[in-house]
This record gives sequence, structure tokens and C-alpha cells, in this order.
Amino acid sequence: MLKVKANEKLQKIGKYADTYRYIMAPELYTTLNQEKVIKEAALRSGISKGVMQAAWDAAGEVIKAWATEGHSVAIPGLGSMRFGLRAKSVANVNEVKAGLIRSRRIIFTPTTDLKDELADTAIQITCYDRTGKEVKRVTSADEGIVEDPENGNDNVNGNEDGGTNDNVNPNPNEGGGDNGGDDNGGGDDEPGADED
Repeated sequence: MLKVKANEKLQKIGKYADTYRYIMAPELYTTLNQEKVIKEAALRSGISKGVMQAAWDAAGEVIKAWATEGHSVAIPGLGSMRFGLRAKSVANVNEVKAGLIRSRRIIFTPTTDLKDELADTAIQITCYDRTGKEVKRVTSADEGIVEDPENGNDNVNGNEDGGTNDNVNPNPNEGGGDNGGDDNGGGDDEPGADED
């Protein structure tokens, strides 16, 4: 079960400025360090911790090397990873320069199994008022729609009432994927060209 907090917060900007709104965000647990993950994987696989560590390190180095060469690299059981960038587009080839690049990106595409697992996971929402007092608990009955950043669907701009979702591209149509992009949308100034 995923746990979510809905905190009542004063909105300072946007269409709900100067009003209190309940903003939802995932309740994060402690970060699991690499050593704990390797130990658990070794226990589940029957492989010694030393061998698991060596395999983990080797896989990480291969993924990093191949991804920086422009490959989309499979991460077993999870999906694939590739590097991309956001850049402004220009009309004239003589204006193309490295200064047009605004940011480099790491793009993760989950497997269907991983998306299905997330879609089937129940969500429990705990609501807290502006004083920090718990006022309500709700268990989700939503459709379990999982955002697909590759296709730019499912409200990737965050909560429509002023909040934002963590780890979500705040503007999927801004800039492009690996082919560049402009300030207004698609990677090649064509609808659907954005490889976000």
C-alpha cells in the first residue's frame, strides 16, 4: 500500500492564491542504501553478497557506459534508461550551438509489469489540517491510471488545483527529447515530434 499525505497549505500563487488547499504528496520512507539492497538480493537469489556486489557494480558501469553512448539500456525487471536533453530550436542551421541546450536528462521507461504493479497498488491518504492535526483517512478507489511520460498523458502537470507531484516532468511539452525541442512544444516543431 502506498501512503500519501494531504497537507492543508496556504497557496501563494496561481488561481487559488491566498486560500488554503489540501495538497497531496507521497509519504516517503527512508532511502534504502545500496548495501541493504545487495544484501536482500543476495538472500533472495542464493548468491553470495560478494558476487552480488560485483555483479551490481558491473551492471551499473555497463548501463552508464552504454547510456552515455546513446543507447537505451534495459534494466532487468524494471524498464529501460536513456539520456536525453532539453534544447531550444532555431530556424537557421547557422544558429545551432551548444548554448541552445538547457538541460541534460535521464529518462526512465518502466516495463508494463512495473506499471501494472503500481496501478494495482492501493493508496491510503491521510489528511492533515494547517495545524498538523490528522482530520481524515481515505483509501483510494481511483482507476489506477499510471502516467506515461513517453506519450505525455495523465495530468503530468501536477495537481490541477495548484499542487505539484514529485518526480513528474512539470511541462512534458517543453523542449524535446533527444532530438532537441523548443520553448513551445515538440522536438522538431511538429505536433507529436516531441520524444519526451
